[in-house]
Amino acid sequence: MPRFALKVTSPLCRSSTWPAWISAAYILSPNRITFITSGDTLIEEHIPGIPGDVFIGQYLKDESLNKIRLAKEFVKFNERCFVRLLGDMRSYNFVVNVTPDVEDYQYRIRPIDFDQQSYEGRKNLYLPQFLKENYPLVDLTLKSLNRDSIEQYQAEERTLMAFRLVAARYRLKHLLDIMAEDQLSTPDKTRQLAEQLAEYFETPAFLKCRSMGDVVKTNLKQTLRKSLLLVPKMRGGYND
Repeated sequence: MPRFALKVTSPLCRSSTWPAWISAAYILSPNRITFITSGDTLIEEHIPGIPGDVFIGQYLKDESLNKIRLAKEFVKFNERCFVRLLGDMRSYNFVVNVTPDVEDYQYRIRPIDFDQQSYEGRKNLYLPQFLKENYPLVDLTLKSLNRDSIEQYQAEERTLMAFRLVAARYRLKHLLDIMAEDQLSTPDKTRQLAEQLAEYFETPAFLKCRSMGDVVKTNLKQTLRKSLLLVPKMRGGYND
């Protein structure tokens, strides 16, 4: 039987769309999570793994650590957070799953705290690479991978997310439409993020966003546009 852990959020986040944005985030994720709701309370399934801050402090210098595989996963995790606009992924807000395989170890970084999903106004808060608690992982990545490899893994992760989006496109559209009608953040933070993303991507599309849900929609279109061109047209998806 799954173990569950109650996650406490701010009153602003306890909106009618709370299950919607968690569902939308996990449609695009390689991971799955079970949760139950009752009124304005949401209880998440326990997510196993080594807390990120513990992993950095106790395992990062372990001789058995596969630095290249861990660096690859951090690049992909960074990309997943930015595309989905999952913020504040400091080391104590995610866990590291370590799974042995026939050759070595596989690593998967999973978020465990979703209070800052599409809430913050600063763009860099949606990129774990800019959070000081994660600097040891950033340093490991820069020492283990060259620029071409990093860009390759970024493109690879976006392509995988594009496939997930296409497979569940109707369900995801319904969830994003719900999010667009609710207040996920404050007007000031929504405006700040829209302006910073508009400047970052050099497109005025973000300036037309009326809500944080609109910002998420526009960010998905902007970040996955090229990857979606690589996905063959699908008549139906298993999640539709």
